[in-house]
Amino acid sequence: MSDELKDWLDRHGGDSGLTETVLAIAGGCQLIAEATRQGPLIGLVGSAGSSNVQGETQQRLDVYTNELLSTAMEGCRSVAGYASEELEEAIVSARHSSDGWHLVLFDPLDGSSNIDANISIGTIFSVLPHPEPGREPAADDFLQAGRNQLAAGYAVYGPATALVVAVAGRAASFTLNPADGEWVLTRDEIRVPTATREFAINASNERFWEAPVQRYVAECVAGVEGPRSRDFNMRWVASMVAEAHRIITRGGVFLYPRDNKEPRKAGRLRLMYEANPVAFVMAQAGAHAVTGCHPILDVKPDGLHQRVPLIFGSAEEVARIVDYHADTSANVSLQLFKTRSLYVNAHA
Repeated sequence: MSDELKDWLDRHGGDSGLTETVLAIAGGCQLIAEATRQGPLIGLVGSAGSSNVQGETQQRLDVYTNELLSTAMEGCRSVAGYASEELEEAIVSARHSSDGWHLVLFDPLDGSSNIDANISIGTIFSVLPHPEPGREPAADDFLQAGRNQLAAGYAVYGPATALVVAVAGRAASFTLNPADGEWVLTRDEIRVPTATREFAINASNERFWEAPVQRYVAECVAGVEGPRSRDFNMRWVASMVAEAHRIITRGGVFLYPRDNKEPRKAGRLRLMYEANPVAFVMAQAGAHAVTGCHPILDVKPDGLHQRVPLIFGSAEEVARIVDYHADTSANVSLQLFKTRSLYVNAHA
């Protein structure tokens, strides 16, 4: 039992069932933290020799952590069904399909390409209401807009294991004490700074970005001599959960926008397992999350594995990016200040 996490959920979550569901998820994350810490010592590194539903190569830890969280969900009486980024279809609980009142979605190990390099990775989760408790959940029951979430959050496995949990109107961070397995409340009432000088984006895709994103990043890179009249720092970890935790901790903006690299894809990140839960956390902490033009939390899902563009973080910067998407007359991008790429001097 994690007393501080339970007390916080009891005070702010609204009902005992939600407390039970989130505690079950937290218990799974505690086991994952141990597995990631010992991975090389117990053979949980390298490829599993299989692919997930998206055709991505699974790491051994992907498979193992998915099993850990699935087992945790099966054992939780408040969970009627669950879905994982690693599984093609949602799972109806074998024990609680007719008496559970929550549906849980999770990415068991975000950033798994970083495992071998020992870079921070994490788990992301979303808790939705069962539309009709008392019957087995159907596939369409999971396809709810992000605003319907009752709770969401993530665990990040880094120098310390942190668990960020958000419920309506509030977000808090807990740190796992490895000595006794307790989740200790280390930050309550999280608020993301509205202004920032830090952005995160995969700059190798610059040539594929749409004009509003090119314009935004180029203005940041131009620094004090450019239109923003201030210097920015760029960060990129290739682990979204680590990016989210940095923004929750000190502010910033993260961009994984739609681009022209694969024009048929609307975006790269999973709406149900990544974008919605992170957007919910950001919203409760005073930050914003959008597709570029529209709030992520308003997107109506059309499938469990739907992908979307995702931009989130400090409110002022996200609002600026939305304005750039709306203002087609201003989307002349890099020519505004003679910058040909991220790596060309702004005065060239």
